[in-house]
Amino acid sequence: MALETDFIVIGSGVAGLRASIELASSGARVSVLTKDKASESNTEYAQGGVAVVLAEDDNAELHEGDTLIAGAGLCDEKAVETLVTEGTKYIRELIDWGTEFDREGGNLLMGQEAAHSRRRILHAHGDSTGAEFVRSLIARAGLEKTILLTPFANTESLLVHNGRCVGVRFLDPILRAPREIFAKAVVMCTGGAGQLYQHTTNPPVATGDGMAMAYFAGAEMADMEFVQFHPTALSLENAPRFLLTEAMRGEGGQLKNKYGERFMPRYDERMELAPRDIVSRSIVAEMRRTGTREVYLDMTSMSEDFLKHRFPKIYDTCKLFGLNIATDLLPVSPASHYCMGGIRTDLWGRSSLPGLYAAGEVTCTGVHGANRLASNSLLEGLVFGARAGKAAAEDNSGLQVSDLKFQPPIPGSKNREPGISTAVKKRIKRVMWERVGIIRDRESLRRALKEFDQISSANLSTSSRNFVTLAKLVATAALWREESRGGHYRTDFPEQRDEFRIHSLQQFDQPITGYSVG
Repeated sequence: MALETDFIVIGSGVAGLRASIELASSGARVSVLTKDKASESNTEYAQGGVAVVLAEDDNAELHEGDTLIAGAGLCDEKAVETLVTEGTKYIRELIDWGTEFDREGGNLLMGQEAAHSRRRILHAHGDSTGAEFVRSLIARAGLEKTILLTPFANTESLLVHNGRCVGVRFLDPILRAPREIFAKAVVMCTGGAGQLYQHTTNPPVATGDGMAMAYFAGAEMADMEFVQFHPTALSLENAPRFLLTEAMRGEGGQLKNKYGERFMPRYDERMELAPRDIVSRSIVAEMRRTGTREVYLDMTSMSEDFLKHRFPKIYDTCKLFGLNIATDLLPVSPASHYCMGGIRTDLWGRSSLPGLYAAGEVTCTGVHGANRLASNSLLEGLVFGARAGKAAAEDNSGLQVSDLKFQPPIPGSKNREPGISTAVKKRIKRVMWERVGIIRDRESLRRALKEFDQISSANLSTSSRNFVTLAKLVATAALWREESRGGHYRTDFPEQRDEFRIHSLQQFDQPITGYSVG
């Protein structure tokens, strides 16, 4: 028997939790589905902090200006303005809810990161900001009696009836079988798709299912070609690609090559504090020049006491692999980190599909443009999660769930294999890294698409089909954009081109096109 609720939120990161709290505050029943435990999300792994205007020497116009510069001409200004102005309100609210940001003498500690003109980065427990966000938001959500959190519920597809999203099909964790749940609206907060790549800082759950489900349901997808690669992931054999936060360079860390030479001055006058796309490409260029597979992050000019206090999680993790961040050069190389593109939404989280809302990394609000400014992601999830929850509650207050129910068809594929097949995942991750990665060109992208078509021709499970579809969307948009801008770099089109100062737009069974920057 199908289930019913007022609203469904898919995902339990910062955007999903904040949307759930907003929906529940209207008295609605909210079912939160997440495919792992409630705390497992990209939010949990966010080390660097959250950018917010709170310092006396800072203002919203400065934060907006820094965001627009990083976005390389593709940010929608209204979206950025909403982020930086409302961000302060929502961070103050989080503090009121018990979020413990780092302080000194009672005052909030403000850190510096790349491409920010002011010290405006709040941290929690040094380098565990995301985990503190999740802790405090789960605690706050727990006070709302109408929120039902269902972990280990893998959502397979959206239910669409008469051109409206009315629910989801998911794998019931107890029955271990597909089940439908109907609602007035669905809020998609599934995060990004870093797992598309062989090397990533993202957790295993970041496979982009939400984007693919929205695409198959008919929602518009925007700017899928823009993927941010974090410059400094720990690069050790038999070790995870652990993120060494931007804040380490913000505090004075230097990048050095195998000869011990500081090389960033050769590539950009901002050196280690240049935007992430520039630092990542510079590292790749330096690795090729020196014939190595990594460069080194040097933190040895700082005291061990300072580093241990400022970066406790990184200090302890590196120690596990025999590295002391105060005395050793840390081997690093770039890894996929963040998707600027996703489900196209307005400033209230509304997608082009009625009944479907979205917030956080799964979306493209236009706030990040071609390249996300460091530490704007937690703020985006918070601000737009609240806005999506508010809009969903208000837009659908007059609807009755019973009027929306229908008998959904049984999925056509007989392949009920849970999750993404290991063979499919390995093949796609390798092709994406080699052909749709930090540096791209027409021939590589065409070969990638040909390989994805071959994979698609097999009888795939729903999760595997979603994964390869997402890879196709990124590669197709990268082939379409014949220029280099932000996180997208083409060796055959190395310059920005005015005719491509537009967003890419993809929709199921429609050719790729573009729309103007707002």
